[in-house]
Amino acid sequence: MSDLSPHARLVRDALVAQGLETPLSPNGLGQGEKRQKIEEHMRAIMEVLELDLSDDSLAETPHRIAKMFVGEIFAGLDYANFPKVTVIENKMQVDEMILVRDITLTSTCEHHFVTIDGLAHVAYIPRGKVIGLSKINRIVQFFARRPQVQERLTQQILLALQTLLGTQDVAISMTATHYCVKARGVMDANSATTTTSLGGVFKTQPATRSEFLAGLRAPR
Repeated sequence: MSDLSPHARLVRDALVAQGLETPLSPNGLGQGEKRQKIEEHMRAIMEVLELDLSDDSLAETPHRIAKMFVGEIFAGLDYANFPKVTVIENKMQVDEMILVRDITLTSTCEHHFVTIDGLAHVAYIPRGKVIGLSKINRIVQFFARRPQVQERLTQQILLALQTLLGTQDVAISMTATHYCVKARGVMDANSATTTTSLGGVFKTQPATRSEFLAGLRAPR
C-alpha cells in the first residue's frame, strides 16, 4: 500500500474511519496469483455444473473470468487503481451548486455476484477547492467496480468527494436496476432502486436540497 497516491490513501483512510470501507480480508496475493487462483476455482465450478471444458467455446472461459474479475469489474478493490484526481484552488470563487448528471455505472451485487446497472448524479458546492469534472465520473466508476450494495456505494462516493474537496456540501443520488431482482428470485424486470446520500447544506437546508432534486428532473 506504500505506493498508493496521496489521494487514494486519504480516501481509503476516511472510509475505514467511518466504517464505510468494503469488507476486505487481505491475503497478500499479487494480481497474477489472484488470476491464477480464480481461474482454477472457476474451472472447478464449471466442472461441477457438468460443462465440457474441452469444448472450444468454453475452454478459455475460466481464464477470461479471472482476467475480468481482477482487471475489470473488481478493479476498484485495489486502491492502486484509484483515479488520478485533479483538485485545484477555487480561484473563480464559484459558490453555486455544480451538478453532474447521468453518470453511467455498472457494479456487481455482493450477495449474488450479478450485475447492478444504473445512473449516478453528483452535486457539490465549491468552497476552497474544485475538482475536474471527469474525475467525478471516474470516482463513481472506481467504487462501482467492487462487489457492492447500493446503499454503501452511494455513501462511499459521498465520503470520497467530501474528503477530496474538503467540504461536507456534497450530494449523491443513484438509481439502478439489480439483476438479482430482475433475472432471478422475484424476476421483476421493471423495478429500480434509488438511494440518496446528502451532506452539509444539502442535508440541513431544504432549499438547497430542493435545488439538487429539481436539477435531477430538469430537461437536459
